[in-house]
Amino acid sequence: MSENSPLVRVHVNIELSAASLQAVVAQTKKKAGPDEKGRYRVDTADALASLISRFLREKGFDEFVEDGDNY
Repeated sequence: MSENSPLVRVHVNIELSAASLQAVVAQTKKKAGPDEKGRYRVDTADALASLISRFLREKGFDEFVEDGDNY
C-alpha cells in the first residue's frame, strides 16, 4: 500500500490485556494532570486509539495485511 493512502477511522472491538488498559489510563491521567477540582479531564479512549494507530503505522500493518498467511 502507498504511504500516501488516505486514512479512515474505523470503530472495532479489540482484545488487550487489562494491564495494558490500566497503563494507558494511568499514563494519560499523569500526562494531563488534574484540574483545579482534582478531576482528570481526559479521554482515555482517544488516547488508546492514538496509541494503537501509531503502533500500526510504525510496525508495518499495511504489509502485514497484504500477507495472506496472516489470515
